[in-house]
Amino acid sequence: MLFAGYLLSSCASRKDVVYFQDTGDFETLIDKNKAITKFKVDDLVSIYVSSLDPEASVPFNLYRGASEGGFRAEQVDYLVDQDGMIDFPVIGKLKIEGLSPDELRSLLRERLSEYLKDPIINIRLRNFTVTVLGQVNRPGTYPVVGEQISILEALGLAGDLTLRGVRDNVLVIRDFNGTKVYNRIDLTSKNVIKSPVYYLTQNDVVYVEPNNAGVRETAVGASTSITVTLISLLVTSTVIIISRN
Repeated sequence: MLFAGYLLSSCASRKDVVYFQDTGDFETLIDKNKAITKFKVDDLVSIYVSSLDPEASVPFNLYRGASEGGFRAEQVDYLVDQDGMIDFPVIGKLKIEGLSPDELRSLLRERLSEYLKDPIINIRLRNFTVTVLGQVNRPGTYPVVGEQISILEALGLAGDLTLRGVRDNVLVIRDFNGTKVYNRIDLTSKNVIKSPVYYLTQNDVVYVEPNNAGVRETAVGASTSITVTLISLLVTSTVIIISRN
């Protein structure tokens, strides 16, 4: 009877598990949210410069080791230091913290104009990862291939929320210059796309907390383990006493 009551109390209702509950048929909602990647301290940035004159571009690209046997050595990424700077060949120190890839591209094109004609600059953030924890099927840290990822895509990588996950109060932890910023997002509403954390940035952490059923389940699991341990000790003690008699 108690077990049946526990099962009934742990069942999730529709409003607890369904996404976008307030959407209508053929409803259109324009996504005006801006997802612009900005470089942060400790970012790893890949920058490759090319031009019509390949030889002229060589000094502006860093490689690990010398070229051997006709093969190009491994390209070195730039680490954004604690001052938000990178040390770029020939040009020297550049402040890139807070810049977007397009802004950095424009800055480099301007600084390289006296050395190269119409340089082509490819920029890629190498350490774009997001971490998804809590009530999801595959918690972990996931690499992002492109320049943006939505919280829905990140949760998809983590195998979606479990039925024990709270959908209307998902926490996103974001770091700005060493300061942690906490934001909550409601996945049950269509207005989720208007949230400032709908699009994630590098190193964001998404945490899905357990609902009441999940908390009770954890408590029951812990108490069950303690009970089994106590029973095991009691049985062992009984066996020892009987064997001595």
